[in-house]
Amino acid sequence: MTDAYVDACCIIYLVEGTAAWRTAVEARLRTLPSATGLVTSRVSRLECRSKPMRDGDAALLGRYDATFAKLRVLDVTAAVIERATELRARYRFRSPDALHLATALESGVDVFLTGDAELARCTEITVALLTTASAAP
Repeated sequence: MTDAYVDACCIIYLVEGTAAWRTAVEARLRTLPSATGLVTSRVSRLECRSKPMRDGDAALLGRYDATFAKLRVLDVTAAVIERATELRARYRFRSPDALHLATALESGVDVFLTGDAELARCTEITVALLTTASAAP
């Protein structure tokens, strides 16, 4: 089975993004083999759920929880921290971005889905960059 890592921005696009971004993520997910498992990191839960929690938006939190229930959420291990440190030093990524990439690499996924063009600089993994143009038929 192949796996695809879903960056936090993709989850945000799915749950509360504009129609164009939601369509872009959905279209890209449809191109994956049917046996593909979708994974993300606990860092995504932090990034996605912080604002609705701060705002007391229970409905939005519920939508995020439903989305996370469909994903395999991976822990941030010591190996992930070490790999993230290397990626942050090499590419000068922000810590959360380095943690996402490191989690994907350590888990052995085949592709990293993101809307952040900066992350495509990472040569250690196939980065699938989402754009609203990718939603076009």
